[in-house]
Amino acid sequence: MTTGVVLERKLELVLALLMPENALVARVMLCTGLRVGDVLSLTPKQIKPSTRVTEAKTGKSRVVRIPKKLCDEILRRSNEHWAFPSPRDGMKHRTRQAVWADIKRAQKACRFSTNLGTHSMRKAYAVKLMHRYHDLARVQAALLHDRPEVTMLYALADKLCGAV
Repeated sequence: MTTGVVLERKLELVLALLMPENALVARVMLCTGLRVGDVLSLTPKQIKPSTRVTEAKTGKSRVVRIPKKLCDEILRRSNEHWAFPSPRDGMKHRTRQAVWADIKRAQKACRFSTNLGTHSMRKAYAVKLMHRYHDLARVQAALLHDRPEVTMLYALADKLCGAV
């Protein structure tokens, strides 16, 4: 079994153990490569199959694709302000810390020695693109990385660490 397949299975197990709202956040990260903060700050108006997102960290903008079925699921759980509202205060969005803690809880429950967190989803996205295209420049462009060395660490994460 390849390390890519092992990684996919680990992530499937973790996703299955997450709270449903956090699993939705993780699924968006996995299909777009966005950072958790950028996903959490999405508004219902942005939830469509093709949407432009400006990254908070870099200020760079890109178009991401979210499968229609996933869009529908997110919109069913959203409120008028946020695609991923806080369960305590609907005027705020869910926190990065809440998603991270849930991923850590699921990792622990699976007894994985691999260190997983929210950024693991971004790395898994890079690994998936590298397996699909075999083109580091294309992966770099998709992640909006400035340096190919950083992209290489992401795109080969399954080989360098055995998993993300």
